[in-house]
Amino acid sequence: MFEPGRVPTVLLVDDHALFRESIRRFLEAEAQVAVVGSVGSLDEARLAMKKDNVNLVLLDYDLGERNGLDFMHAARSLGFHGKVLLVTAGVDPSKAAALLDLGIAGLFLKHNPPELLKRAIAEVLAGNVWLERDFLRKVLDAAAQAPPASETRLTERETQVLSFVFDGLSNKQIGDRLAVSESAVKATMQQLFQKTGVRTRSQLVRIALERFSSRP
Repeated sequence: MFEPGRVPTVLLVDDHALFRESIRRFLEAEAQVAVVGSVGSLDEARLAMKKDNVNLVLLDYDLGERNGLDFMHAARSLGFHGKVLLVTAGVDPSKAAALLDLGIAGLFLKHNPPELLKRAIAEVLAGNVWLERDFLRKVLDAAAQAPPASETRLTERETQVLSFVFDGLSNKQIGDRLAVSESAVKATMQQLFQKTGVRTRSQLVRIALERFSSRP
């Protein structure tokens, strides 16, 4: 795991060599991290994770004949304890939900500016989840339509409220959107807290993504 005060180590896993090289140069110059590996296949990634102490993997979803789901299963089998941030041009929401269920710390889209990638890396290394709001809502919808990953499941109203929480809305704003009172929203929030076992909104976002996303 990453120790505060030390330079975090990063492994790049992407089957496009030119992209890997450009990201490596950017990270080493701007993000104050040490890139310990840059590989294009799952087999190479396995070797790198065995050889080096990796705090963070920047992972593309498409890896030739393999994909990000294959990588996450391999990482689990190796006992990998670092963070994984998916950096991709795009991925189906149901597959993103499955990746979240397998433990990725977030999803970053390649069309975003490099400076935003620095922020995403910092958030993930700090123990937070990184997901862009528009895509996050699609993932939530995909998870809600799939069979639940556990016996606990959300009601339609709880799903609506959670979706607005992801958008950063206050209880009053959520009430206005749903045409209900603020106290009704607070009651639903309490139900969400009880179901997820958390006390704050920020914890709710992370735990909800971990518990209520489902494998396809």
